[in-house]
Amino acid sequence: MRRPKGKYAWTATVGEKGQIVIPKQAREIFGIEPGDTLLLLGDDKRGIAIPPKSAFASIAKHVFEENNDE
Repeated sequence: MRRPKGKYAWTATVGEKGQIVIPKQAREIFGIEPGDTLLLLGDDKRGIAIPPKSAFASIAKHVFEENNDE
């Protein structure tokens, strides 16, 4: 089965301390370097997502704008 261009799938094992190792290919493709901080988003129905670093600013802006509406 061929994968669609730009789509990837990897597995990671959770260690005893709850840590996961991001596969080397994934780190290279997405420019993840040692010391980087990653944002993990969770949804009970859809699972966990790790958005790209470039999404931090727009996500933060969205979060803070929603809080100002209350």
